[in-house]
Amino acid sequence: MEVIAKILIAIVALEHLYILWMEMFAWETKGKEVFKAALPAEMFKPTKGLAANQGLYNGFLAAGLIWSFLIKDPQWQDNVALFFLGCVAVAGIYGAISATKKIFFVQALPAILAIIAVLLK
Repeated sequence: MEVIAKILIAIVALEHLYILWMEMFAWETKGKEVFKAALPAEMFKPTKGLAANQGLYNGFLAAGLIWSFLIKDPQWQDNVALFFLGCVAVAGIYGAISATKKIFFVQALPAILAIIAVLLK
């Protein structure tokens, strides 16, 4: 179960690095493709700064998950991973409630699966 937990944590971290890139550096290109149903095309330019700020927060989540891989003490490694996975899960649940249900499956569910895997190892 430990290998599965690490793989799931890595997937969540990589997903949030991708979100960082898209929201900070590709908002008017890739962001426009990904969020075309949620936001009119003319809104991407004026919301570029807001998206970049969101991207930065996603980067912090990814950094915390990556940091968990560098911690030697297994208990602290799990604690740090669980904290950041919990943040991702809460953000994903809130996004599903406030924006679109798809966010639950894309963001919250992978984090929840990783939390379960960490707790079962």
